[in-house]
Amino acid sequence: MVVRYPQQMPARFPVSGDQKLIQIVDAALADTTGKSGAWLACRPGCTQCCVGVFAINQVDALRLKRGLARLKKKSPKRAATVRERARTSMTRLAPDFPGNLRSGILDETEDAAERFAEFGNDEPCPALDPDTGLCELYEDRPMTCRVFGPPVRSEEGLGVCELCFQGATDEQIAACEMVPDPDDLESKLLEKLEKNSGARGNTIIALTLAS
Repeated sequence: MVVRYPQQMPARFPVSGDQKLIQIVDAALADTTGKSGAWLACRPGCTQCCVGVFAINQVDALRLKRGLARLKKKSPKRAATVRERARTSMTRLAPDFPGNLRSGILDETEDAAERFAEFGNDEPCPALDPDTGLCELYEDRPMTCRVFGPPVRSEEGLGVCELCFQGATDEQIAACEMVPDPDDLESKLLEKLEKNSGARGNTIIALTLAS
């Protein structure tokens, strides 16, 4: 199957706002890390959260593209390797992609959501260097990557990585809860981006880095 990658996403990007968002989330992570101590198993080389496809929004996607562009200036060879891994990944993922491959956008139907739940669960992230176990775009990683591991509240309740908080009680886990974006700055940035550029809908990392 031939994958036709979508056109480059719009360059207009709320950089200063995104930098502020990153600072807020990273500060929340640092605070939670301090409270969690040895319960937080996240370490360089741990790739539990780097396997399996998940949806990213347009702010995440543009941040990743900017990160890959910076990596290309710093190390063209490493950037080319990331892009090649992304394209190889998409060759595997394209036949079952629950969305529009031309636009790169995931469908929002109930059927597509059910298909996405079983989609690419064993697929490694193309930004992951398999030799080092490190992320080549760590500073520009999506918000999902930044908050995975510590206790974070969602509609399903307080979730935590299965490798973390071994032996901790529910109360101890709750005491370490991470509140990554208390003022919902990400939604405001996404709304601004959609208004200024027309970029809408979720996509995936491999398709973002392959284009």
